[in-house]
Amino acid sequence: MAVEVPMQVTERIPSGIRSWSFTARADEIPTWRHAVAGVLRGWRADEKAVELAAFGISELLSNVIKHVRDRRCCLCLVRTGEQVYIQLFDRSPAPPVLGEPAWDAESGRGLWLLREMCPQVGWQTAPPGLGVKCVWFTCPLTNEKEVER
Repeated sequence: MAVEVPMQVTERIPSGIRSWSFTARADEIPTWRHAVAGVLRGWRADEKAVELAAFGISELLSNVIKHVRDRRCCLCLVRTGEQVYIQLFDRSPAPPVLGEPAWDAESGRGLWLLREMCPQVGWQTAPPGLGVKCVWFTCPLTNEKEVER
């Protein structure tokens, strides 16, 4: 008999980490974009970083909604210095498709665009209790050229 592992983080969370467990729903994507934007602004991210993170969250959640039967997931933001790792843990063993899309395709561009805009995009098997896989991207909190002015 399989044991169901609830998707919630129960450990004490340090100040540079934010985490939420929820069931992905299309009508709640704006809510999660807003939540991530608020955390990044609290970490003094510039608006380009906030916009990039919001786009990435939309893409990752849309993929869960479109491709994953069990839509329970865990969203984690991990600040490391002047960048943030944005991770979405889901319950699908299928790896994401990160290839270049056909230009006339009606879908398949989101992760490719994210990969073009972010320093790093990837996926890995998730630790027990957080799902089956984690799709993630990194986002600098500030534009280095703007900081040097």
